[in-house]
Amino acid sequence: MFDRLQAVEDRYEKLNELLSDPEIVNDPKKLREYSKEQSDIQETVEVYRQYKDITQQFKDAKAMLEEKLDADMREMVKEEVSELEEQIEPLEEKLKFLLIPKDPNDDKNVIMEVRGAAGGDEAALFAGDLYRMYSRYAESQGWKIEIMESNSTGVGGYKEIIFMINGSGAYSKMKYENGAHRVQRVPETESGGRIHTSTATVACLPEAEEVEVDIHEKDIRVDTFASSGPGGQSVNTTMSAVRLTHVPTGVVVSCQDEKSQIKNKEKAMKVLRARIYDKFQREAQAEYDATRKSAVGTGDRSERIRTYNFPQNRVTDHRIGLTIQKLDQILEGKMDEVIDALIFEDQSKKLERMEE
Repeated sequence: MFDRLQAVEDRYEKLNELLSDPEIVNDPKKLREYSKEQSDIQETVEVYRQYKDITQQFKDAKAMLEEKLDADMREMVKEEVSELEEQIEPLEEKLKFLLIPKDPNDDKNVIMEVRGAAGGDEAALFAGDLYRMYSRYAESQGWKIEIMESNSTGVGGYKEIIFMINGSGAYSKMKYENGAHRVQRVPETESGGRIHTSTATVACLPEAEEVEVDIHEKDIRVDTFASSGPGGQSVNTTMSAVRLTHVPTGVVVSCQDEKSQIKNKEKAMKVLRARIYDKFQREAQAEYDATRKSAVGTGDRSERIRTYNFPQNRVTDHRIGLTIQKLDQILEGKMDEVIDALIFEDQSKKLERMEE
C-alpha cells in the first residue's frame, strides 16, 4: 500500500511541475486534464503526508523514551506517544479507502429517468414522489435540475419523467438509485383502508460528452411531430416535438417539453448520448459480471432495491439491509444517511477485492 501511496505523491509532484510549464499552460486541453488529475489525488497526498508526519513524530517520541528522562518528562512523552498512536490507525484506514480506484463517471452530471411501473395511477403518483425527493435532495447539494421530458397523469403523478441533475459529483451519489423502488401505502382512492403495493423504476445515466460517444448524423433518424398535453396554443399545431432514433443500437428518444424544435432536439440528443453511453457501459459490465459479480454496484434496474412503507414510516434498502424509520424526512430530500451507507458499503466491497 505504501509503495502505491509514494507513487501517487511522486505523480502529484510531477503534475505540479507540468502545471508550471508554459507549454502546458498554453494548451487548454492538457491544462484541464492535468488539473483534474491533480485535483483527484490531492486529498490522498494530503492525508499521506499527514500520516508520514505523525508516524515520524511517533518514532521520535518512542526514541525519547529510550533516553534518560526525569519522571515528569517521561510521563509527558508517554502521553504524546499514546495520542499519536491513536491517530495512526484511522489515517491508515482512510488511506486504504482513498486508494480505491475512482469511478471515471463520478464527477459527471446525471440524467435520471423515473417511470411508474406496476400499480397504475398509484405507481405514477409514487414516481412523482420520487422525482420530488430527488429534486429536494439536489437542492440541498447545491445542484440544478433541468426537466428533459415528462409525461404527467391527471392525478398529479408521472408515467415518466426524465431530468438532468447538473452539479459536481452528482453521478457519484445518485448512481445508487438505479433499480426498482417499491411503495406500500393506502391510496387516497381506497375507501377500505387496504395497503396497496406499487412500484416505480429509476435509471441513472452519467451525462456523456461528445468525445465519449461517437454518434454519426447519418445513423440518426429524426422525426418531428406536434406536441401533446398542456402547453397553450402551440400544442397540436406546430411540429416542435422531436423523436430521435439511433439506428445501429435501436435507442429511441423523444422530447416535446420545449416550444422550439431546435431546443427539443438538443435535449433529446443529450438523453440519446447518455443512453448509448450507458448501453455500452452495461454491456462491458455484463461481461465483467459474468466472471465476478459486485455486491452493491449500481444495481440492476429490474432489481427491487428499496421499499417505502408509509404506515410504519419506514424505508428499507434491501441491498445492504438498512432500515430507517424516517420515511417522511427522506421523501423531503434528506437522503444523506441512505446514500452515505451505500457509498460506504460499495467502497468496503471494493477494498475487500483489492486486498484478496
